Amino acid sequence: MFAKPIAVNKLILQLIVIMNNTTLKKISEMLGLSISTVSRALKNHPDISDKTKLRVTELANALDYEPNANAVHLRTSKNNLFGLLVPTVANFFYDSFIAAVEEECRKSNYSLMILQSGDEPAIELENIKLCRQNRISGLFACITSQTVDLDPYLKLNGLDIPVIFFDKVPDDNTCNKVCVADAVSATIAANTILKNKKKKVVALFGNRNLSITKKRLAAFDIAINRKIKTTVLYANSTAEAEELTTQSLIENPDTLFCMSDEILAGAMKAVQRARLLVPKDISVISISNGFIPKLYFPEITYVETSGYKLGKLAFSSMMACLAGSTFVQELTIESVLVKGGSI
Repeated sequence: MFAKPIAVNKLILQLIVIMNNTTLKKISEMLGLSISTVSRALKNHPDISDKTKLRVTELANALDYEPNANAVHLRTSKNNLFGLLVPTVANFFYDSFIAAVEEECRKSNYSLMILQSGDEPAIELENIKLCRQNRISGLFACITSQTVDLDPYLKLNGLDIPVIFFDKVPDDNTCNKVCVADAVSATIAANTILKNKKKKVVALFGNRNLSITKKRLAAFDIAINRKIKTTVLYANSTAEAEELTTQSLIENPDTLFCMSDEILAGAMKAVQRARLLVPKDISVISISNGFIPKLYFPEITYVETSGYKLGKLAFSSMMACLAGSTFVQELTIESVLVKGGSI
């Protein structure tokens, strides 16, 4: 025999929420309905009358009832949760990538768990384990600059958890990847330097072990083709980019090429400290997500590599995997030259 429905005011309902986690059983007891009736009412089942649905939903809303995600997962073997692993969220490229993925997740009724590796392989491994324990539906991953062992990621694939690598991706051709058009971006930058008849370039690249650096450097070298004097330097951080730029300015280059926003920020700090005027004393061109170049006057000319567009592409690739696609591919987004006043 079910207890008779009880009348409670809003204050009492709030106290109930504070004191107890609201469950289907509690709602059923308060309304004098079976748990199955409450469950079907919340799912808008056609067998339940509109009057009953209204009573159930009003009380559920008042109690801030939310389905138990773990219980749903155990019952359906599904968990509408994606993992997203980046070196750091304090990066405008990754910030815009996350924003794009989060937008698509919301549209498709998925949640997003964002994790940072701090560019440390040990933390990366811990985060992969956390994703596995939370039974995520899929993982978007940007590897660290020191990642060598892909087995932890491959084990996720073995558990039917697709992994989409983005931006900093492994060389392995058996992985799904989404990237900016690294070679095209570097080629556009190099051709812009040649078109403007520059003679002496300092080209600042990132970690030499990363595929993104290798692709951009190879394309840049091919385009320049020893037509002008070029000094290639490698910076692993903004601070290192600043230090290397400061040292290189002694040789009076007429152009700085920066492989990324992180490097651009350090290079421009060195240029400003040296009190050089852009582009009168030195020209600057970068590959960028677009935010950092607009912080300077004149604005820096850059080749756009949009984190936002990459995030949209990554989500599309993930959904294709979940739909059953077994086609492994590397997808890229278009790169375009955005003219500022720096070259």
